[in-house]
Amino acid sequence: MPCEGCMERDNKSTDATMEFLLLGFSELLCLRVLLFLIFLIIHLVTLAGNMMIFMAVVMEPSRPPMLFFLCQLSIIELCYTLVIVPKALLSLIVVDGSTISFVGCAAQMYFFVALGGAECFLLAAMSYDRYVAICQPLHYVAVMSEELCLRLAVACCLGGFAVALGLTVAVFRLPFCHSHRINHFFCDVPAMLHLACTQSYTPELPLLAACVLLLVLPLLLILTSYVCIAVALLHVTSSAGRGKAFSTCISHLAITFLHYGCATFMYIRPKSSYSPARDKMVSLVYTNITPLLYPLIYSLKNKEIRGAFRKMLRRKKIAQLN
Repeated sequence: MPCEGCMERDNKSTDATMEFLLLGFSELLCLRVLLFLIFLIIHLVTLAGNMMIFMAVVMEPSRPPMLFFLCQLSIIELCYTLVIVPKALLSLIVVDGSTISFVGCAAQMYFFVALGGAECFLLAAMSYDRYVAICQPLHYVAVMSEELCLRLAVACCLGGFAVALGLTVAVFRLPFCHSHRINHFFCDVPAMLHLACTQSYTPELPLLAACVLLLVLPLLLILTSYVCIAVALLHVTSSAGRGKAFSTCISHLAITFLHYGCATFMYIRPKSSYSPARDKMVSLVYTNITPLLYPLIYSLKNKEIRGAFRKMLRRKKIAQLN
């Protein structure tokens, strides 16, 4: 049953004129200038790093499947940070918080969940690529064809955007309380569920279903791929061969742990355990730090992306000499 003080939204005009107030980091007024500079620098470095990976892969004539998936991951991360970070930076400039319309809040949540979900599916596709490369090396070129990679990329995006649409519609059909004050720096799902005037656990069911589809299912596929990889490596007699095979998976494993660690903590839990201050800190890591680490991890650990960087720099040097 809706709680007392809720706004019943019986018509479309009410939704169109409704606004939410993102409180952001209003409790840290003395640090907001410093936080703004730190987040701005992180945002610019993240954009630059992902743009460099994107340009390096696009300029690479022979594009193996891993580079293709890395290019898609960089595009997702670019869009992901642009959806969240500018509004977060604005919340640090405005002392009393920044307002966001009902439609704007729904759109922000939709793209945030859709891009995050597409990334989950993409990590599963990348684990399948590593499985084929290690367990079926002789058939790798035939199996991981350009057509299959393109189909996997499209399926990852369609899956993420489809689940996000259902979750966003379910959340924004709920009645929200009169205050409309969101104690967060963006329209995150737990923050919106906390704002909803409901006493039952029914509104959490769409989030649970989305978590199963976007988090649990891809994670099971990733774990299955790596179990098969581990079994295959047990039959490799050479320690150097095992080390070389495992080194191709390190960057993917690191990003998988980062992505699923934060996502699991944020979304697979009951509404009663919601803590605004703690959630904002975890969201900072999830939306700012991990997108910054992704290009660094792949630049340091993936020889294919390092090779693409070297070729890009070589082409740039030759163009300058000419």
